[in-house]
Amino acid sequence: MISYPLRVADLTTRVIEAGHREAPAIVLVHGTGGRADRWTRNIDGLAAAGRRVCAFDLPGHGFASKGEEVECSVPAYRTFLTRFLDAMKIDKAVIVGTSLGGHVVASFACEHPARVSAIVLSGSMGLVPLGAEARSRVEAGANNQSYEGVKAKLARVIFDPALVTQNFIDEEFLVNNSAGSKESFATLGRYIGRHLDEDVVGERLAQLSATLPTLLVWGAEDKTVPLAVGEAAVKLLPGARLVVLQKAAHTSYYERPADFNAVLVDFLAGKLGRHEAEGVEYRA
Repeated sequence: MISYPLRVADLTTRVIEAGHREAPAIVLVHGTGGRADRWTRNIDGLAAAGRRVCAFDLPGHGFASKGEEVECSVPAYRTFLTRFLDAMKIDKAVIVGTSLGGHVVASFACEHPARVSAIVLSGSMGLVPLGAEARSRVEAGANNQSYEGVKAKLARVIFDPALVTQNFIDEEFLVNNSAGSKESFATLGRYIGRHLDEDVVGERLAQLSATLPTLLVWGAEDKTVPLAVGEAAVKLLPGARLVVLQKAAHTSYYERPADFNAVLVDFLAGKLGRHEAEGVEYRA
């Protein structure tokens, strides 16, 4: 696994990558307040399955460009993902997104279906409307990067408190309070609070999902985007499958990486259901 900066158009991002560059690509997209290193527990494992695996920081997050001048919204992130793939010379990829990142990759798939070989959505927004109350909660969370706010957020999105170490909290606080972060989170928060549901793409994705391999993975204890959203989404998307990971919350890929990776690898091989483990539940 390597990490390096990359210039994408007029913005800078940080890339974490593993695997052979000629191998079929998997691109991982984080959610609000996250960054590329959320996927470090997945990248090497997926690369070991013969894939080129890339994660990157969305603008306004991590080590990417930040500040008032940086646009932070699903349409802007969709454009950035397009330019990122171009910069990485990836013509077609499996795209995996979590939370707001799921919304981004679903939107990208609707706009550029020829560039997507499969889509995996984990605790994803953007498939069905969140509603005003939930949008307000997400907006408030985006704008609360105080130490106590960060600590509370991590406790909410991660089921097992043992995973929320002191170093994790400290790093999250420092990165999310670096130069330009406050302005970027305010921009993103306003977008989420006022406009996120205007960009919902579930019905558009439904027109593709019968032929585009689509997997939904949800933590059973997800309080940010509850399992009921995933259950509604799988009914909306013809051909989609839903896998529920018990004892996991909003970051099931991070909380149960071995199971998440195994399920994803089986899905891509057309053998979903082969991986059997306690707390892994396959839904129709």
